[in-house]
Amino acid sequence: MTNIGFGIDVGGSGIKGARVDLDSGEFIGDRIKILTPQPATPDAVADTIKEILSRAEWDGPVGITLPSVVREQRALSAANIDDAWIGTDLQALFAQHLGAEREVAVLNDADAAGLAEAQFGNPKAREGAVILLTLGTGIGSAYLIDGTLCPNTELGHLIVDGKEAEHLASSAAKDREELSYTKWAKRVTKVLREYERLFWPSLFIVGGGISRKADKWVPKLNIDTPVVPAELRNRAGIVGAAMAAQQQLRP
Repeated sequence: MTNIGFGIDVGGSGIKGARVDLDSGEFIGDRIKILTPQPATPDAVADTIKEILSRAEWDGPVGITLPSVVREQRALSAANIDDAWIGTDLQALFAQHLGAEREVAVLNDADAAGLAEAQFGNPKAREGAVILLTLGTGIGSAYLIDGTLCPNTELGHLIVDGKEAEHLASSAAKDREELSYTKWAKRVTKVLREYERLFWPSLFIVGGGISRKADKWVPKLNIDTPVVPAELRNRAGIVGAAMAAQQQLRP
């Protein structure tokens, strides 16, 4: 087995990494998880990533996801990590902590999930315009055209009914306002209808922890576009990161 990569998914509460079989999208061995340092500054997170790579005894290329807009390998936003990330030169940061000789690819976490789902999830994710949404603390998004990523869409910040979409319809909003699945699905419908109006996708893929209960709310959505739950679930970020490193994808 030679087509092996390594991906790391940085979240607000945990940083996770694993070897990935890039032919199947499956993990090789156990996933390693370390709690995200607080505050989650660039140096502290980079040191945690170094610790994961050390534990895994991995010295090859590595892909890293961040809850940030990433353009030209510079972080332009910071969600659930320290604001010190904004403006950080990511290649310089990780060269300092992981070694200048190591190849590193950094991308947005939802974009990584979209790459993984298109490659290893529903085959229809590679056909036409597809929007993947991760419903959690906010709404992350990945926009794919025939399986090719258009990075940094940030559709969760689109204004719907006078609010940012993620303030209206994230799973955190459901929990915060103690909404039933029926009431929450009405809000998700409003958001998806706006995405339909603007992008005319052929498919929505919904991820995030709440996708595990897709049977409780996806049938309640009232839109024209098919909606399917993500298939890779919590593997998607790590798998997409490893793919980015393999493909030398650096938004």
